[in-house]
Amino acid sequence: MLGLLNPKFNDLDFGSIEQRDRKKIARYFIQRKREAIRRWLDEETPFPERDAREERFFLSDNYSKFYFDVLDFARGLTRKQGSEQVRRFRYWAALALLRGVMSSPAAGYSMLKNRREKHLDEEAALAEETENPVFDRLSQDSDFTRAELLDKAALLREETDMLERLGRQIQTLYGPEQDKKAAKATGIVKGWVKEGFQPIVFCKYIETAKYLGEELKKALMRQVDVQVVTSEMADEQRREVIAAMAGSPKRVLVATDCLSEGINLQDYFTAVLHYDLPWNPNRIAQREGRIDRFGQEAPLIRITMLTGEDNPIDRIVLKVLIKKIWDIQNSIGINISLGDEERSIMDEVLRSVLTGEEMRSDGKQLSLFAEEFFSRELEKARERAVKLRSIFEHASIRPEMIRDDLKAVDEAIGDVQTVESFVLQSVAHLGATVESDGTGYVIYTRNLPPHLRQLLAGDRDRIPVSFDSPTPAGYRYLGRNHIFVEQLCHFMLSLAFDGHPEYGKVARVAEIITDRVSVRTTLVMFRVRNVIKEVRSSHEVVSEEMYLWGYRGSAAATETLTYEEAKALLTRAVSRGNLSPERQRADLQRELARFDTLQPRFMELATERAENLVKAHGRFKELVGGRRYEKATPVLPPDVMGVYILNPQPKPVI
Repeated sequence: MLGLLNPKFNDLDFGSIEQRDRKKIARYFIQRKREAIRRWLDEETPFPERDAREERFFLSDNYSKFYFDVLDFARGLTRKQGSEQVRRFRYWAALALLRGVMSSPAAGYSMLKNRREKHLDEEAALAEETENPVFDRLSQDSDFTRAELLDKAALLREETDMLERLGRQIQTLYGPEQDKKAAKATGIVKGWVKEGFQPIVFCKYIETAKYLGEELKKALMRQVDVQVVTSEMADEQRREVIAAMAGSPKRVLVATDCLSEGINLQDYFTAVLHYDLPWNPNRIAQREGRIDRFGQEAPLIRITMLTGEDNPIDRIVLKVLIKKIWDIQNSIGINISLGDEERSIMDEVLRSVLTGEEMRSDGKQLSLFAEEFFSRELEKARERAVKLRSIFEHASIRPEMIRDDLKAVDEAIGDVQTVESFVLQSVAHLGATVESDGTGYVIYTRNLPPHLRQLLAGDRDRIPVSFDSPTPAGYRYLGRNHIFVEQLCHFMLSLAFDGHPEYGKVARVAEIITDRVSVRTTLVMFRVRNVIKEVRSSHEVVSEEMYLWGYRGSAAATETLTYEEAKALLTRAVSRGNLSPERQRADLQRELARFDTLQPRFMELATERAENLVKAHGRFKELVGGRRYEKATPVLPPDVMGVYILNPQPKPVI
C-alpha cells in the first residue's frame, strides 16, 4: 500500500539503501517535508513549533581540578608503550573514562571503582575489537559506561592506585554545590515545569540517569512526578512507567537513549533536554523526534542542549560536528547521516585532545582540519539527502490528481466519522455506557466482553477516548487500525452470523418507516470480489470490497440510486413507526424474490467495480510506477451481506 504523505515517516533515513532498491521503494512510499503537508487537501496537519537553544555551564573549582587530574591520567594512558592492541585499548579506556566523569559523578565513579591491575602478559586474553566502542552507533549504542575497557587496558599497579584515589575524590563531587551540570539542568527543568512543559531529560549512562533523577526528585519534591527509565527495564516495563505518568499533571522523565527510538512520547511530553551530548548527531534527531512529531498537541516544544564550556571534548563535538549538522538540517529540513570515514576523522580529533598533539604532520591544526573536512563531507551528505528526498518526494503528484482516489479509499475502509459512529453504536449495543464530555467520549467498560475490555482499557472501568488526531491529552485514540476497533468489527460480524446468548444478534436485515423517502426504497450491501491480473504475467491478486447500492420504486419502474444517495439514506434515515414481525418477514421474502430479476444489474455492478479497480491501479502506475494490471474478473454473483427496506411514512388522513 502506498504510504501517502504520512507524517510519521518524515524522520526515516534511506541513505544506506542501494540506488536500485530506493527506486523500488519509491513505487510505494512518499516522503515529504512538513511544509508540503501542513495544509493538504484542505485539511490541517498540525506540527509543533520548536524553541531550540544551547545552555552552557562551568565546572565548580573542585570538579574542574578533578577533571584535569583525570585528563592528565588519561593522557598518561595514551602515552604508555605496548603492543598495538594494548595501546588501542588504553586510548579507548581513556576516552571512556573522560566521557564518564563528564557525564556525572555517578557515571565517573562506576568507571573508577574496583579497578584491578592487569599485567602486560595478559594481552592474549584481550578481546579482539577493531572499532572504537566509545563512539555512538545507532544500531549498537549502549547506556552502560564501558568500565570493562579499563580492565582491558593492561593497567600497572601505580595506575590502579591512582584510579582508587580518583574514585575517592569523585565521591565528594555529588550534588548541586559541586556538580554545576546537575545544578544547571535542575534549574532548566524547574523553569519548564513552572511554565507548564513536561520534560524528558536524555542522559548517556544508566548511572547518570539514576543520579540525576534523584537530584530532580529532591529539587522538585512531591509536586512533580519524576521517573527514570533505562535499558535495565524490559520494554514492557518502560511502557508501563510512561503510561502511568499520564495521570500526573506535572511530570519529568529522565531516560537514556533506550527511549530515543521505538516509543513515541508526544502524548506525554513537550520538552527535551540533552543532558549528555551524543557523539552521533542522528541520535539527537531521534531523541527530539519522540516529541517533535505529528500528534504533538502542544503548539510549542522546547529543545535545549547542555554543554560544558570548560570541557574541551564537549566543545569539539559541539563545534565540529553537531552545530554544522544542525545548521544544514534546519536549512533544508532533511536529516543527514554520517558514514565510517567521518567517524574516523572525529576519532582522530578526539585522540589529539587526549594526547595534546593539536597539530597534524602537515602543520595544520587538527580542529581546523576537522572543520574543513566535515564541511566538505557534510556538503556531500546534504547533496545525497536532497537527491534521496527528490526520489521519494514525488513532487509531480499534485493533490488534485489523487483527491478522488483518496476519498474513495476512505469510503471503502472507513473515514473518521464512520469509525466514530460504528464504535459508539457497537459498544452501546454490547451494554457499555458512553458519555460525551465535550472533548471526546468516556466509555464505561464494565459490560463489554472481557477480551474487548482488556484491549481498550485493561482493568479500568472507564476510559476517555477520541477519534480525532492529534488526540487530546489524556484520551485514547481510536482509529480504524486500532486493535480494539479491529476486534470490535470481528465480534460484531460474528454476532451478525451466529449471535451470542448474552449480546444477542446483530441484524443484517432491517425494515423501517421513514420520512426520508417518498416511495419504497431498498438498500443492498454487497461484497464484491475481483481477481486482477498483471500485464505480461501470470500473477493474480484477489481484491475484495464492500459496496452499497440501492433502488426505489416498483418492479415495473425501478430507479437505481447513486452511491451518495444510498449512503445518505443508510446513515440518516430514522424510523418513524413500527412494523409487525409478520409484515417485515413478508416484505423481505418479496424483496429477495425480486433479486432474481435484478441479477443482471448485480452482475453489471460487479463488472463496473472491476473496471474501476483496474483504472485506479493504472493511475497509480502512472504516478509512481509499479505493477500494471490489464484484467479484472469479477467473482459472480456478488455476495449480498445486508438488505435494508425503507417505506415512506403514510400521509395523515384529513
